Amino acid sequence: MEKTSNVTRWLAAAKARGQAPFLLTLLDAIGPIAPLLASGLLVAQPLLPWSGALRELADLLEEPEGVELLRRSLAEEPME
Repeated sequence: MEKTSNVTRWLAAAKARGQAPFLLTLLDAIGPIAPLLASGLLVAQPLLPWSGALRELADLLEEPEGVELLRRSLAEEPME
């Protein structure tokens, strides 16, 4: 998952803070409009300092497989 290294680090940090259940619920809620949100992230990308991570997240949200990958990553237990 080299392409999503920024997103992987972000997901690991969110899981460490106990935010995975919230993010899983959010993914379920935005599922139908995820491609639209991906387009919005791409438009905002040049304006924000963390544009690399936004691009990776947008790439994942564009495809149902990417959303499922995010969901699986959030649902798996953290390695200790």
